[in-house]
Amino acid sequence: YAGIGAPCNICEADSIFATIVRMNTDGSDFEIYAHGIRNTVGFDWHPLTGELWFSDNGRDGMGDELPPDELNHAPLQGMHFGFPYCHGGTTPDPQFGILHDCTEFAEPVQNLPAHVAALGIRFYTGTMFPAEYRNQIFIAEHGSWDRSTKIGYRVSLVRLQGTQSVGYEVFADGFEQDAIVKGRPVDLLVLPDGSMLLSDDYGDMIYRIYYE
Repeated sequence: YAGIGAPCNICEADSIFATIVRMNTDGSDFEIYAHGIRNTVGFDWHPLTGELWFSDNGRDGMGDELPPDELNHAPLQGMHFGFPYCHGGTTPDPQFGILHDCTEFAEPVQNLPAHVAALGIRFYTGTMFPAEYRNQIFIAEHGSWDRSTKIGYRVSLVRLQGTQSVGYEVFADGFEQDAIVKGRPVDLLVLPDGSMLLSDDYGDMIYRIYYE
């Protein structure tokens, strides 16, 4: 599986763009799995259902609070998630929204704040953390650039019941303090012992998060 981002901030583009595609490791059986995804950098599969979940970065140029970044769920091939016509499930694009209604597209499981730049996501599958974290989604929020005040620069947690979000909260922060950037989270990895690695491409660090 691979994400192919849009070739623009906002535009209608050839069908290969703004998608998640998949193929065999030798390149055969190449096909588009999901459409309408502006720029997904992180995706993972639910440890119990095997279904695909992914983050998506919203467009720029609509102000500080719009549009949201997204956490999405794609259990079936062929789903369309709105780009470039609709953002966050309910917000028509000011340029392309007239062409389609938002009800035509799959809604996000969780809208994230605008411009947090959600990158890697990871289901927690270990046993070191308390049981309440198992099979929940951690998101590395790289942090904003197209915003008058900074947001993101943290790891967030989306709590799930089935396929529904029942909570969105900050799990780890401190990578931005008083508008001074100290780190930018990129991706997460659960280790065999149940601890979690977090990469930071601003501080050139890999952090290990553990529970005791």
